[in-house]
This record gives sequence, structure tokens and C-alpha cells, in this order.
Amino acid sequence: MVAWPPPQLDTWLRRKQEHLNVRGFGAPHLNLRAPFQTPLRSEALIGACREALTGQEAFGVRLRGWRRVPGIFFLECEPGEAIRDLHRRLLEVGPSSRGPHDGDGYRPHLTLALGVLPWAEDELWAAVQALTPPLEEFTVQALTLTREERGEVQELHTFPLGGAQEDAGED
Repeated sequence: MVAWPPPQLDTWLRRKQEHLNVRGFGAPHLNLRAPFQTPLRSEALIGACREALTGQEAFGVRLRGWRRVPGIFFLECEPGEAIRDLHRRLLEVGPSSRGPHDGDGYRPHLTLALGVLPWAEDELWAAVQALTPPLEEFTVQALTLTREERGEVQELHTFPLGGAQEDAGED
């Protein structure tokens, strides 16, 4: 389950990736839970997610700044109560596997670079630290259930938040 950044931030991140010759996995996105495996078929999974998102209002995301772990550079997001609560509820969807970055290890973020080689990390990190995102916060108005298919991120279903009467997508 992901939230897409607003167009201004999405375009900026893609341009910086192009300029730095780096990539994340798929288009820039904010995972609300780590990728998971489930025996549920698509329609059952969509229904379970719809139930978990019942009453979910649009929420704000505040950017904290650049962070790095070995091989990965990312724009960390403030782990506010709305995001943490949503993450906890989405972990209940299942049966499903849990990733090592779920639960207490969850760090909301937008990945800039994935798979950075050790010999390039320090030089690239210096360039990344000099980057200033075009905004400091944004509002998430929809969440999208995605799946990985042959190395590509595919949108399975989109759930509008905060007062939208119907959700959209392919059932």
C-alpha cells in the first residue's frame, strides 16, 4: 500500500534521480507497509484493505530530511500518529507476511537511490545532502494497493481518503 507524492515533488525526485544517475524501485512512493506476500486473491485483498481503511481521512506528511543506510538514500518523513496508526491497521490485513521494516522498524520515506555501490556512496551522499526538496509537507488524499509483477510496480486498486464516496480501480 503506497501513497504517491504530489506532482511537484514526484517530478523533482525523478529529475534528481536522472541527474544523479540513480533509481528507486518504481516511481517515487511512500510505503504505508512493507511489501508482503498473501494467499488472498486480488478481490479479497482489495476488500480487506477497504475494511482496514474505513473512516481514514486524508493526512499530512512532513518531510524530515535526507537519510542514508548502506546502499540506500531516502527522504525521511515524519512518523506522525496518523501514519503510524494507518501502518498498524494495514499490518492487520491478511493473512500476510511481515517485512523487517514493519512495526517498530517502520520508517516512512521516499527513496531516492537504491543499490548504491559502496565505492560511490560518500561522493553521491555529498551531492544528495545539497538537495533541497521543493516542499516541506504534503497531503495524502488517496492510497494505492500495488503489486510487483516481473520487476514492475503495478497499481491494483486506489482508495480515495477523507470523504470520497467511492474508491476507484480495477475490481
